[in-house]
Amino acid sequence: MTERPEASGLARARGGRREEASGLARALTLVLPGAGHMAAGAAVRGGWLLFGWLTLVALAVVARGRIAATFSGGTMEDWVALATLVAMLVLVWVWALRDLLAMGRPADDRGDSQWSIASRRLRGNGLAMTGLGLVVVFYLIALLAPFLAPYDPIAQQDIATTGYLPPGADYWLGTDQFGRDVLSRILYGARISLAIGFVATAISVTLGTLLGALAGYFGGKVDTAVMRFTDMVLAFPRLVLLILIVALFSPGIAVIILVLGLTQWPGTTRIVRGDVLSLREREFVQAARALGLGRARIILRHIVPNVLAPVIVTATLGIGNTIVLEAGLSFLGLGIQAPTPSWGNMVAAGRDNLLGAWWVTTFPGLVIVLVVLAFNLVGDGLRDALDPRLRS
Repeated sequence: MTERPEASGLARARGGRREEASGLARALTLVLPGAGHMAAGAAVRGGWLLFGWLTLVALAVVARGRIAATFSGGTMEDWVALATLVAMLVLVWVWALRDLLAMGRPADDRGDSQWSIASRRLRGNGLAMTGLGLVVVFYLIALLAPFLAPYDPIAQQDIATTGYLPPGADYWLGTDQFGRDVLSRILYGARISLAIGFVATAISVTLGTLLGALAGYFGGKVDTAVMRFTDMVLAFPRLVLLILIVALFSPGIAVIILVLGLTQWPGTTRIVRGDVLSLREREFVQAARALGLGRARIILRHIVPNVLAPVIVTATLGIGNTIVLEAGLSFLGLGIQAPTPSWGNMVAAGRDNLLGAWWVTTFPGLVIVLVVLAFNLVGDGLRDALDPRLRS
């Protein structure tokens, strides 16, 4: 049966209209990221991309004076903020274009990997994605703090006129006893608290993973020595140990990071050791030994990648715990020292006037709660996504 000329012409016309619509969507994306998605029917995704792009552009317009000052003599913090802003503008633009082009391609019929399945499960978890979005926003705020903060976070004002001002039009979150803007100090404090949480957790997870892999793979005396040392570290009350170590040295960012990073690895070590004990007898490890591969290569290239799933979950949950520990040390006066703002010492600064100036302590405390909650939501979502027993 031959195709009727009318049907063939109609199909060609529809194909031409689809090509024209696709070309219009790409042109819109080149000019305004997200607009092409909305024209192509992906209104929700396009709306978020457009919102993110316009927010970054609005920030660049509002902070144009500080951006200009960065070129004339900005500090390292200013250059980091400018690089972050430019990188985010480029990232949103490229992401929108690549995603729009991917929408028109046929679906890939190849088998899914473990990580692609986990990624899809994580994207389907609304609470986990909300937590991930909050984490990304807080880290962007920390990097862009010089362009977001309305005032200098450490500059003291006239105490008689600006001390303990309640939240208002001039100071959105009020001022502390020295007339310093609470909002600006929270924004700059995010740089300290979030950086300490990330770096200290990275140190503890790396150390714990290596020690656990060595103990599980070699077994015998190596396993006994590593695990007895781990048990000894776990036997000490962590907070008392942290206070003791910090008290022996001058408190600072480097000391806090090292202390927190070198005291939180035992949990990761025990998790990794348990997984490696079962992995070392698997067929792929036996095959690697038969091929004559060295022990270091077997551990780093074949065993450690297979224990990353629980390590990632542990790291995500550990960042929130590290932020709380740093806040506790700062609250006790053993953490970041004034006038450098951190969320912990901001909470401590307002404890003497909780009723008269509740905002000095309340807002930093709420930020700590929100950030830790966000990390816990991401950690729970990753645990569910990476657990093969929960897959249907």
